[in-house]
Amino acid sequence: MHGENLAAIDLGTNSCRLRITDKSGNIIYREAVTTKLGEGLTENMCFTEAAITRGLKCLTRFAELMADYDVGHYRAIATASCRMATNGNQFVEMVKNNCGINLEIISPKEEAELVLRGAILNADKNKPYILVYDLGGGSTEITLATNTDKPQILHTVSIPWGARNSSEVFQLQEYNEEKAQKLAQEIKRWVMQFAQASNFAQYHNDCCCIATSSAPLRLVSMVKEAGVYSKDFADGLTASTNDIENKIKKVFAMNLQELAQSPYIGENRSTIFIASCIIFRTIYQTLQISELTSSLKGAQEAIIEELRNNGKVNPISKTGTRSQNADRAC
Repeated sequence: MHGENLAAIDLGTNSCRLRITDKSGNIIYREAVTTKLGEGLTENMCFTEAAITRGLKCLTRFAELMADYDVGHYRAIATASCRMATNGNQFVEMVKNNCGINLEIISPKEEAELVLRGAILNADKNKPYILVYDLGGGSTEITLATNTDKPQILHTVSIPWGARNSSEVFQLQEYNEEKAQKLAQEIKRWVMQFAQASNFAQYHNDCCCIATSSAPLRLVSMVKEAGVYSKDFADGLTASTNDIENKIKKVFAMNLQELAQSPYIGENRSTIFIASCIIFRTIYQTLQISELTSSLKGAQEAIIEELRNNGKVNPISKTGTRSQNADRAC
């Protein structure tokens, strides 16, 4: 490709996101697809054939969209599920062969850095420090950094639990007090280690707290009574954790059908939303956060800015997509 447009692909454990912009960073096209790549991964730490098929279908379409929108430069990253899966590297090869996309499996540290550089766009500039936590499908990153144009990470941790793998392992498709407590205790252990290692108490009062990913955006949409889940509406909005807590309690009272029918949650998120809320609240409770800002901005914004500055080139193969059996990656 020889176009001037830019693209960022972020392949997570539950969703895959595409953002296409012009060379100035203005959005031309964006889409998020629920691929459930990490579904069933906890059973034997191997991507299932069905998950691979969904992932390849999504990325094939994204490659076609990048060609249609005349994308010249792109970067595609993969996070927790590809780091954990024993066939993660094989899946990356399948993506290259089938879709012509060069997919990078990035480290937890680089994931935290990318999310920070995007989320900081929503930071309160009156606070000298920033705490960002990114609740994904297979991991949760918590990062403490300086709230500056070029933020310096003071401490970061990658918790190996996200919405999808914790909902499966702890069987939390619907709320259960005993199972919820087990997950909360596991998350609290990690958060306490982070708090101690980062000396977070020293920064607490001077810290702007930002939560990225779907869960906080959905919960803040509820708090602000948007009527439906609107990530654009909720992006950058601040809410008290007391108000968020009240909404989470209502979520915990819902059965699976009610979760699926909720305009804020929906069928695609219904089976993992309880677990995500437990992780989400455990972090703000443990760190004694009284208010936080929900952020749609994250890794994709950072990638686009990176491409604008460095002009990193990943040309898409013109050979298109060729068939390859999904089960060969297992």
